[in-house]
Amino acid sequence: MKFKNIRMIQKSQLKIFFYIDLLIIAMLVGYKGYLYLFKTNFEALNVKNISEITEKLGSRESFSFAVIGNIHNSIGVFEKKIVPRINSSEASFMISVGNAVSDGGEDKYRSIYSGLEMLNIPYVLTFGVNEYSDFGSFKFYEYFGPYYFSFKAGSSHFIFLDTTKKTSFIWQKKWLLDKLAGLKDEKVFVFMCKAPLEIDVSGIFGNETDYISEEDRRKFYQNTFSRFNVDAVFADNLGIYHMKEINGVTYLVTGGGGGFVLDDERSFYHFLKVNVSGDKVSYEVVRIGASRSGFVERLENLWLFIHSLFYVGFLNFLLILCLFLLIAVKLYDAVFVEKNYYQDFDIDPELFTGKKINVAMFTNNYLPFIGGVPISIHRLKTGLKKLGNRVLVFAPDYGEEEKTDKTDVYRVKSLFHYSKFRDFPVANIFSGKIYKRLKIFNPDIIHVHHPFWMGRKGYYMAKKMNVPLVYTYHTRLELYAHYVPLPGKLFRNLISHYMVRKFANRCDGVVVPTYSAEEYLRAVGVKTHITVLPTGIDFKKFESIDKSKAEEIRSRYVSDNEYLLVTVSRLGKEKNLDFLLDTIAFVKEKADFDFRLIMLGEGPYRDVLENKIDTLNLGSTVFLTGAVEPDEMGYYYSAADLFVFTSKSETQGMVILEAMSAGLPVLSVRSSGIDDVVQNDFNGYKTKEDPKVWLEKLENILTDKKLYMKLSENAQDFASHYSIDEIAGKMHEFYARLLAGRQSDKNK
Repeated sequence: MKFKNIRMIQKSQLKIFFYIDLLIIAMLVGYKGYLYLFKTNFEALNVKNISEITEKLGSRESFSFAVIGNIHNSIGVFEKKIVPRINSSEASFMISVGNAVSDGGEDKYRSIYSGLEMLNIPYVLTFGVNEYSDFGSFKFYEYFGPYYFSFKAGSSHFIFLDTTKKTSFIWQKKWLLDKLAGLKDEKVFVFMCKAPLEIDVSGIFGNETDYISEEDRRKFYQNTFSRFNVDAVFADNLGIYHMKEINGVTYLVTGGGGGFVLDDERSFYHFLKVNVSGDKVSYEVVRIGASRSGFVERLENLWLFIHSLFYVGFLNFLLILCLFLLIAVKLYDAVFVEKNYYQDFDIDPELFTGKKINVAMFTNNYLPFIGGVPISIHRLKTGLKKLGNRVLVFAPDYGEEEKTDKTDVYRVKSLFHYSKFRDFPVANIFSGKIYKRLKIFNPDIIHVHHPFWMGRKGYYMAKKMNVPLVYTYHTRLELYAHYVPLPGKLFRNLISHYMVRKFANRCDGVVVPTYSAEEYLRAVGVKTHITVLPTGIDFKKFESIDKSKAEEIRSRYVSDNEYLLVTVSRLGKEKNLDFLLDTIAFVKEKADFDFRLIMLGEGPYRDVLENKIDTLNLGSTVFLTGAVEPDEMGYYYSAADLFVFTSKSETQGMVILEAMSAGLPVLSVRSSGIDDVVQNDFNGYKTKEDPKVWLEKLENILTDKKLYMKLSENAQDFASHYSIDEIAGKMHEFYARLLAGRQSDKNK
């Protein structure tokens, strides 16, 4: 009852999120439509407002105007605090000295336009650093006008300069000199974003790039303004108020219009009111008692971000909308779609249990390549055929003489070989012959053994032919990152798990060899029906081995008073063979008994291992036999005393069961594929990666005859439950259930 209540609460919460998401979608679409139908278009605002200012002032010699800098798209300070103060003042117009926007984005220009339109008086904007950023210069030119310009109003002249370096300094310098030379007995006010004087930036957020840093340019501006009797120069780009007189010219830095300030004696929110009366000019600092909290600032930034979404490109807006639609679909599925997590007992697999099934298998590697996956597929194929089923394996062409039954295997020509040993041909999955051969075979079910390449081809074939798809999870992909041309950590921690989850959830059924592998798939989010079926072993073949041949192999490596250890593995970095060699070196030095180790298998890591064997002085202790034919493996198992295994990349450790069927106890490291097979103090031991622990276990197993016999007998008995025939029969039943489920879905 308690669990049911929790589920109800969770559904209620998800339902709320679903309706919130729908509301967001409606608002996005509605507001976008509103902007499209009713948005205000504006252009050349400086030109229009200048005309209004000159008409309003006429030839008046007395008037006042407001000057502000660093508005930064402020809502809380500029729109809420400063605009009402300017509207209630006697200012005839307002001038922004630059940085009215926080950046040059389309949304920022439209946002500042909305704020400026709250003024009851005309306004003029100076081209500043922020207006220039993010390709904003084009928008400024369209929406407001040129980067540098001048106009006359009343008895005064107003000059606006570009200090962003958008305009050539040489060109602007000539224009400025010509302009000032033509003025006579007029008040002159200059507006420029960066101040033409050096400012002490200690104790504030700024540096020398926030004013004109080139000394020669500062000198030019100061000398020019003094020479032509400029009354005042206004600048911003720093969040401070600063006033200084140089050679008869008043310089005012006003940067308190809404951006970040420290709220101290130098840095505070304010605007300037300039009063012109005949020959006299006075400057009044109007301080704004507004201190923005972090919360208010975050709200403003959030609004500006939301507002910006409607001015991104139409394609980007569609992507944002699709994201919210996808969330809505997922929430709808979680809340409103009824789900039954129990087995459907209306499905009757007996309809197909007694029938012969056509099974098409797709694999990236197969015999004659020796490895766990090819041997597993071969044994399953053998067992299924023995039950009367037809099996066709689609596998790469190795360019060698075919030793398997050609009627059971369709070889796909290779695009190229991956690895310097040419042991991994990459099949041409684009060949049209694959579908033609598959269509002739007419599969009832398709069984893939990898989540990529040939496995992906099998997925598309199953979809095209509308037959169930089965995937066997053979390999821990994350431990093969060193073979993939991608950043190792990215593949190991993210991509590999995503690939497995995504592919497995597209299948009708998934086969895993151990319960720990099933736990992993559930943990990464696989929801498909999973069955646990390890690879079958030919138990009878290992039980009735030719002892004389086994003895002949043993005599090659050890004398009568020495123990023989054996391991079977592809020689790859992921098999953890470095730890095995380090441990063997440690045991050789510390142990009171003599032993040898034979390593069966081949692979690209062989050269590294050979060098390590020489380095550790193990040339007379460890022997690399190379690849051994599957039919010969039993002799090596029977020749040995103990099977050792250090790989952590296995999903089941099929070779461990083979060794057990020959009566060998097992010593291995703990890992997911080993946990279900090796049982401590029953058929062997699984330990942490510690040479000291291995030394202890080796001594116990090899020197305690009673313990050895117990482990050996239990290992053989344990392996007897994994015969090829038994596993193939269970796989046939799994196929039958999937086919019955597909039939039931069609009937519904």
